[in-house]
Amino acid sequence: MKLTLGFSPCPNDTFIFDALVNKKIDTLGFDFDVVLEDVQTLNNWANEGRLDISKLSFPAFFNNAEQYACLSAGSALGKGVGPLLIAKTMVSVPDVAHCKIAIPGENTTANFLLNFAFPTAQNRIPMLFSSIEDAVLKGEVDLGVIIHENRFTYQQKGLVKVLDLGEYWETKTEKAIPLGCIAIKRSLSQDVIQKVDALIKASLQYSYTHYPTLSPYITEHAQEMDEAVMRQHIELYVNEFSLELGETGKEAIEQFYQLYQQQKGAKSINLFA
Repeated sequence: MKLTLGFSPCPNDTFIFDALVNKKIDTLGFDFDVVLEDVQTLNNWANEGRLDISKLSFPAFFNNAEQYACLSAGSALGKGVGPLLIAKTMVSVPDVAHCKIAIPGENTTANFLLNFAFPTAQNRIPMLFSSIEDAVLKGEVDLGVIIHENRFTYQQKGLVKVLDLGEYWETKTEKAIPLGCIAIKRSLSQDVIQKVDALIKASLQYSYTHYPTLSPYITEHAQEMDEAVMRQHIELYVNEFSLELGETGKEAIEQFYQLYQQQKGAKSINLFA
């Protein structure tokens, strides 16, 4: 059986899916037609139902939860892993509401956490996450919400942290930060869904077995990133929640969904496969 599968070229995703897509494990008769794209593109594609299985930001998943269900394996949740609000020079918290802010997409966890901390900050400019630092440096925007490897590079460019949006969420909710999940079409049979979930978990376990060695599949897709940063990236975003959400992970996602419902007026639905 062939299924379409989309995830990002970031080290955390290629680390999880390497053994699966390159058949280093028994794929149980499944073949995967793989597409590597930035998460915002995958978020947009979810609205069209383009892929059978896809990495999605949680708000984009919530927006399409009638069509997709969240798998137990492959998610990115954790503590100390949230997006950062950064600037060229320090901006006081009351002034944030009046600033032009670059965000890595409207249906991203980053944008929802910005809204959680600064609901009156409405002047937001969506752009590719890797362009946000330069946009702040050039003065095209006053502030930027950065994610992924930019957490490790913004200070080298002379930028400063205004607020850790993930830390703010953790302080207010006492829950892990739900960043992204692996969503699968509900139209697939329950047997297929369970097998895919198990394969993703097995793929991640294979990578853990060989860590800290990084396979060529991981390094060739990590654009202009040295191996130390790749490992930082993996260690920050891949953890026990990635192997299995468990009740703690599901509770964090449910609480984030409540925030989404408040903002969007969405109806209640069982989110999980």
